[in-house]
Amino acid sequence: MAHKSNASISKYAGQADKSAVEAGTAVSADGVQIRYELRGEGEPTLIFVHGWCCDRSYWREQLPYFAKKHRVVAIDLGGHGESGLNRKAWTMDAFANDVTAVARTLSLQQVVMIGHSMGGSVIVKAAPRMPGQVIGLVTVDQFYNLEEKHTQEEMDKFIAPFRVNFHEAVSNWVRTIFTPKSDPELVEWIVADMSASPPEVGLGAATGADGEIAFAFNVDNCLTRALQKVQPPLVFINSDLQPTPEEVNKRYPPYSHAKIVQGVGHFVMLEAPAVFNELLESAIGEFKRQAPKG
Repeated sequence: MAHKSNASISKYAGQADKSAVEAGTAVSADGVQIRYELRGEGEPTLIFVHGWCCDRSYWREQLPYFAKKHRVVAIDLGGHGESGLNRKAWTMDAFANDVTAVARTLSLQQVVMIGHSMGGSVIVKAAPRMPGQVIGLVTVDQFYNLEEKHTQEEMDKFIAPFRVNFHEAVSNWVRTIFTPKSDPELVEWIVADMSASPPEVGLGAATGADGEIAFAFNVDNCLTRALQKVQPPLVFINSDLQPTPEEVNKRYPPYSHAKIVQGVGHFVMLEAPAVFNELLESAIGEFKRQAPKG
């Protein structure tokens, strides 16, 4: 199992509410053990997928809240949190298989998937593997302008410092995705936690495989190609760190619309949990109204 060395003692460390939580393990397509936690009852089931170098605890402000009306599942992707490290290629396809393995283990029927940061790429890849099950997708601060394109050179330049000193590069980069008003204790906890991740997992997930989404870099239109395979509606919940152009994104079904949280950094669900939960609840209601009957 993967374990981070960070032992931060913080109000942000650990779970906010451990009541009525059932923990379990699924086995992904390549044999990696995937840890998840389950709580609550009610359809649709909500699957929460964390971001790069994070784990399921980053949804601590959402799981108890949504478990009042829904079955909620939070996953540790392979190589993250308590899940296994015995994987050769840390790709979005492999992570998507982690999600589908948990859904299959729990025999889930009607699902909304929520993915933060890299988790947004993961759920976009997972949805086509679950035909008839997924009624909606919510990506959280992962995609902004669906027509923004990147070159392989741009991606390589971004990744280069992580290859030299992974811990230092993660620490430096994470600080850039907050705002000056972000809670310093939250910033320091996330910096310490993410930078303690296994470098081989972080680098593998960041670079991806040929033609695959990685770090939201749209190299060779990999993002828009992936979206063409997605059927259920897609809603963005984004910070206002970057513009999210509705008139551009609506050219790319299944994109529906964006909900913007003002004045926060990349970790929207931790920085403004009450606002985020309200927006997510609204998106789930929209998906339920639009879902096929019967």
